[in-house]
Amino acid sequence: QVQLVESGGGLVQAGGSLRLSCATSRLTFSMYHMGWFRQVPGKERELVAAIIRGGSLTEYTDSVKGRFTISRENDKNTVDLQMNSLKPEDTAVYYCAADETWRTITGGAGDMDYWGKGTLVTVSS
Repeated sequence: QVQLVESGGGLVQAGGSLRLSCATSRLTFSMYHMGWFRQVPGKERELVAAIIRGGSLTEYTDSVKGRFTISRENDKNTVDLQMNSLKPEDTAVYYCAADETWRTITGGAGDMDYWGKGTLVTVSS
């Protein structure tokens, strides 16, 4: 059974940094595009960042550009999200996702092939 397990969430003050990691198992990792999404109560899940299979292309939502960096290590089957200059509005549950189709990953929080269970990030003001 494929598993995506997020880690690295927690409480941080505004302006601080966190690094999220998503470890995958039983997934042909190099065949999948990967994404980080986030969701706050009462709102739809939104794409934060995505990275193409080989790692040569990334995409970010406007609100995190210049602050967040997505990266992947295909030999370790992991995808990370480095989050700097965090703001209270970044508070959310962050989810890792995998899909074979780039358009699906970047098109929003639709029916991804696989989802993790999420990790909570709380940014205090």
